[in-house]
Amino acid sequence: MKRNRGIDLSSVVWRKSSYSNGDGADCVEVADNLPGITPVRDSKTPEGPALVFPTRAWALFVKSL
Repeated sequence: MKRNRGIDLSSVVWRKSSYSNGDGADCVEVADNLPGITPVRDSKTPEGPALVFPTRAWALFVKSL
């Protein structure tokens, strides 16, 4: 797996999972407005790191759920 520390995520639009129950626990946020990549982060620590997946890989993962 390659690590790329050069992706600027400061201006992306994050959205919370539709499966989130709203109590703030175990929530995932994704940003799907970047071409070719889908960043994913823990909503409890928005200033923390994000995992970045190729858009196609993320779409296949979500489809498999």
